[in-house]
This record gives sequence, C-alpha cells and structure tokens, in this order.
Amino acid sequence: MGNNRYNNGKNDKFRAKGSKRSFYDEKRPQRKQYNDGNGAEEGLENGSVPGRNAVRELLKSGRTIEKIYVQSGEREGSITVLAAEALTRGIPLIEVEKAKLDKMCGYEQHQGIVAIASEKEYVEIEDVLKIAEERGEKPLIVIADNISDPHNLGAIIRCAEGAGAHGVIIPKRRSACITPAVAKASAGATEHMACVKCVNVTETIKKLKDYGLWVYAAEADGEDYTKVDYTVPCAIVVGSEENGVSPLVKKNCDYIVSLPMRGKVNSLNVSTASAVLLYEALRQRGY
Repeated sequence: MGNNRYNNGKNDKFRAKGSKRSFYDEKRPQRKQYNDGNGAEEGLENGSVPGRNAVRELLKSGRTIEKIYVQSGEREGSITVLAAEALTRGIPLIEVEKAKLDKMCGYEQHQGIVAIASEKEYVEIEDVLKIAEERGEKPLIVIADNISDPHNLGAIIRCAEGAGAHGVIIPKRRSACITPAVAKASAGATEHMACVKCVNVTETIKKLKDYGLWVYAAEADGEDYTKVDYTVPCAIVVGSEENGVSPLVKKNCDYIVSLPMRGKVNSLNVSTASAVLLYEALRQRGY
C-alpha cells in the first residue's frame, strides 16, 4: 500500500469529527494522517493447529490444510462434522493414537484432532490499516508487549477479533508468537486476525503515530480508561503480568489508562484487561 494515500495531507477520513480531538490537540500538535526468544515451543510440528474450535475456524479461513489427524476411535460430536468436512474437501484424514497427537502438539490439549496447515502469514502495519479502510472504520489495533504466555496471547487475539479490532502487533523477541498453543487458546481467532510481527515495539509505536494513531498503554496509575477517546484511530498496548508495559514503550505512548481495582488483587489477567478496554472502544464507537 503506497504512502501517497496517507501522506498527501488531503485525506482526512480518519480524523475525529467535531471537537473530540481538542483535548489531545492542546497537548501535542496534530499528527500527519496515515502517510530472540521467538516463543517457539519444543515438540510442536510446524503448522499444527490443535483443538476442535481451532480446526473449525481453520477450515472456515480458506488457508491451505495439508492433512488432519484424528484420534483413533474419536468419532463423536463435532469431530464427526469436522472429519466429514475434511473428506468433502479432499483433505487427507489420518487416524493416529492419542500419544502421537500429544507429541505432535507439545502435549497441548488437542481434543482428539490436529490439523497441519501452512504457517500463519504475518502482515505489515500497512496491511492492517488497509483492513480498517476497507471496512470504513478508524483503525483499532492491539499491541502485545512482551506477552510470553501463549495462552494469554491467544486469549488477547480472541478478544481483539471478537471486538472487531483490525490487527494485533507482537514483538519478534521476548514474546510468544503464533503457535499451536496460541491458536488453540484463541479458539481459532488467529485464523481471522491480521497479526504483525515487529522488531521493536517502540519504533512501531512511532510509526503508528506517523500514520495518525493515538497510542494508549494499559498500566497502573493512569487515567480512568472510560475518560479516554477511543473513537480516534488508536492502538492499545498491554503488557505482561509480571512486568507490565516496558518503561520505554510506556514513555512513548500518548496516555496511560487504568482500570479501577476494588478488590485485594492489584491487577486483572492481561487478556481480561484487554477485553475491557476493547469493548469500551467498541461502546464509544457506537457498536
């Protein structure tokens, strides 16, 4: 996607109408409009997608599926439907023992079925912005900063997809990436969510700002999350439960937003917090 679409200064479709931006504009000049631990898991077969929901969504996605393994004797409920769909589409269906499935997906809960698909294709930021443009919506992006737990990352992607976010950005290092465990934890949402793998989160945030997005970090001691304007093009940064959003990343965000904690614990699970913030954005956008 060429930069001219966004850098010519004439395309103002993603700016908030009326005076909604004035609160922010007082604090910073108007931006230009759109102008290794890699999380790999030992024992996983490349492209394996375990679990009934994940396989169902994979079949819907249209991504190439090389074969589907089912556990010997598993011919009940949704597995029967999935097996029939595979056979109808000419996808090889292979019966194996449970031990084979356990080893294939790193002992992740597979529910008796594992598909082998082409690897998840990561996209560029420009592709995510294109998705928002095609939907006629202002961009809503989630940045997962140092989320190392694949189950948390999968749950975040599930929340993002459910809330209609246009993409999820994850760093290449010190973060989980899209693995079978993530795909299963997302209940198949990884098949429908555009995911960007970036080298440096801070530089990525700066790039998003150049494209006209506002960036909010979810951290303690910030503004009430309901008082921030999510109707503008924006990205929400969530961090690991152990360390939260990294200091440099937080420094480069426009605002820190916080959820009120009335109980004894001092924070929510990161995927739960993500859901709250995303659905507040959805509410403000009138959905």
